[in-house]
Amino acid sequence: MGLRLGELLVRMSRITNEQLKEALSLQKQEGGRIGEALVKMGSVSEQEILDALSQQFGIPLLDLERADIDETTIQLIPINTIRRFNIMPIRKTNNTLLIAISDPTKIFELKDITLLTGCDIKPYLASESFINKAIEKYYESEHELELKEFIEGLSTSEVSSLEVLEDEEKYDIAKLESDSKQPPVVKIVNQMFAEAIKTGSSDIHVEPYEDRVRVRFRIDGILYEVIRLPLKYKDGVISRIKILAKMDISEKRLPQDGRIKIQMQLEGRLKNLDIRVSTTITLFGEKVVMRLLDREGLMVDLARLGFEPKSHEMFEEAIFRPWGMVLVTGPTGSGKTNTLYSAISRINSPEVNIMTVEDPVEFNLRGINQVQVHEDIGRTFASVLRSFLRQDPNIILVGEIRDNETADIAVKASLTGHLVLSTLHTNDAPSAVTRLIDMGIDAYLVATSVILLCAQRLVRRICQNCKEEIKIAPEALVNIGFTKEESDTVNIYKGKGCNRCKNTGYKGRVGLYEVMPITNTLRSLIFNGASAAELRNIAMQEGMISLRQSGLIKIKNGITTIEEVVRETF
Repeated sequence: MGLRLGELLVRMSRITNEQLKEALSLQKQEGGRIGEALVKMGSVSEQEILDALSQQFGIPLLDLERADIDETTIQLIPINTIRRFNIMPIRKTNNTLLIAISDPTKIFELKDITLLTGCDIKPYLASESFINKAIEKYYESEHELELKEFIEGLSTSEVSSLEVLEDEEKYDIAKLESDSKQPPVVKIVNQMFAEAIKTGSSDIHVEPYEDRVRVRFRIDGILYEVIRLPLKYKDGVISRIKILAKMDISEKRLPQDGRIKIQMQLEGRLKNLDIRVSTTITLFGEKVVMRLLDREGLMVDLARLGFEPKSHEMFEEAIFRPWGMVLVTGPTGSGKTNTLYSAISRINSPEVNIMTVEDPVEFNLRGINQVQVHEDIGRTFASVLRSFLRQDPNIILVGEIRDNETADIAVKASLTGHLVLSTLHTNDAPSAVTRLIDMGIDAYLVATSVILLCAQRLVRRICQNCKEEIKIAPEALVNIGFTKEESDTVNIYKGKGCNRCKNTGYKGRVGLYEVMPITNTLRSLIFNGASAAELRNIAMQEGMISLRQSGLIKIKNGITTIEEVVRETF
């Protein structure tokens, strides 16, 4: 695209061939578009670039003097979408929405705006500076109003009951401490916590940028922007959080960790939560991530996690064995800890001694001995696991097998009469075998110690309040894994979006599970050094349900959508 624009400018006698060559060289060095390079060199003006782009793409220019922006149209498109495409809605006429764009190469992406607004889109070309000024003018006032509404939400009885249970410590950093106690800052932080609890968020992200502070909530695994705070609140809000989390507010160069305990009246009952706080250093200051640990929201019922009946039966059979190793695999945030907690809750009884070593201990489980890793003092996974073997355990849970030493002790424990449950970071169940061997565990030890592998992912559930059937071409269904017969009969659903699901179409999450018991055939293959692909082929022949198949079953049952399953599985 860059060369065609350059040739067009040459034909229009706006630049020479020598200037084009010089601009191409600059573009190669610094990146960006050829038009930006030419403007930077002073060879053409921004308006001349727009004239050429208008001819090249057949998109009319916006008459800036007559660009009377209808302020009601800005409510049609969220600010994060506006910034993502760098566009500005101008006005709506009947069912046609006029939009100013600065980069015509992204015109085909505007179909997302059509889906969002339900309008036909008519694009006009405008300079990037015009669009930025318009966004600042029309959306900034909306942000101030949004912030005011966000803070004023604290007046509701539920939110005003929020209380931080730990006492604040006093610091000598007078300015930071003073800022952190200003009424707007206290209200913003309290409202942040309250809104996160009410929306069922798992994480709060407070992210400083050059011109403002972005606050995002992770709801059902997806991050949503909630509010953009003016830059003047940055130091106060971050210091407030650090004081509540017992962190050193004078330390702004190194990452820190802390905890906050809060209590809140929600729907007529008292709710207690722990919040795990982590800070890290970014280009524009400290970013804070807070993980909300809701003991009441922890699901420890294996039957409700999302296992298919056959997979559930195989998993339960493995965890009730007296010895061996059960490994749950998947990326961070795929629900591995919840599955392990559910497993040990299922087999917990006064007759067995269950011990766990975790980093961190996210939830306290009644009747189970839990140990927190503390590497600074030498309390590592391996050292704690070694000490467990002298504590007469029946069942050992290792939060994660990260290294050869931990893997070696876990394998030996499983071979000496203990049931060991743990996690690994692999993409599927068969890959856990090669991962252990890569860690230095002999193949024959893996073959004799591991009794079951379980890979998992989390996908969002369709909101039952706005669920509706949609039409999908049978060919598309075959492409994602359905049989030809299934593609002709299966009903596909999606959430339309409603107040109950915050217009996302989703409410809650469910697991996809790939459960692979180690049969005699697989044990022999592992012993002989078979690859993960070979193990997968035999496991599938023996009836293993893959992650994709687990997803297809949940699509067929109207639990989740095609988009969710395709996003999380191959």
